[in-house]
Amino acid sequence: MCATKVRLPEKPPTTVLDRTDKAILRALQRDASVSNVALAAKVNLSAPACLRRVERLKQAGLITATVALLNPQALDAGMLVMIGVVLDRSTPDSFAAFEKAAAKVSGCMECHVITGEFDYFMLLRTRDNDSFNRLHAEQLLHLPGVRQIRSFIGLRQVLSTTQLPL
Repeated sequence: MCATKVRLPEKPPTTVLDRTDKAILRALQRDASVSNVALAAKVNLSAPACLRRVERLKQAGLITATVALLNPQALDAGMLVMIGVVLDRSTPDSFAAFEKAAAKVSGCMECHVITGEFDYFMLLRTRDNDSFNRLHAEQLLHLPGVRQIRSFIGLRQVLSTTQLPL
């Protein structure tokens, strides 16, 4: 189960970003553990001015969390499974019930409402085939309102990034 969930704002912030704001955001995306003094030096600001800008970016909702990215293989979660879900009905109640239950699925990293063939796409991490089979039988098959689940197991990661283009 995900302990920390990042909820993105429904409406994007209207903050105007200058070149320095973008430089700060790029630097923090690469390494959020950088000290304020080091960050200030990278973006050619004084430490107090840099700290004020970072706080303003947080207040504006542009920085939603500061996290550590962990190595899934080292933590026994090396298998990536992408799951397409089709619901029985497309009603607000069925979507709400599914979303509430999906948030409790072990190893669920992301869940998105999507267009096209599926209603939802989920991204899960688990140890191996056996643990995924147990997860499928014990949790996924019991999600409310599900008509169809299609699983796609990742064979090799080609690209993964948390950095947004600025």
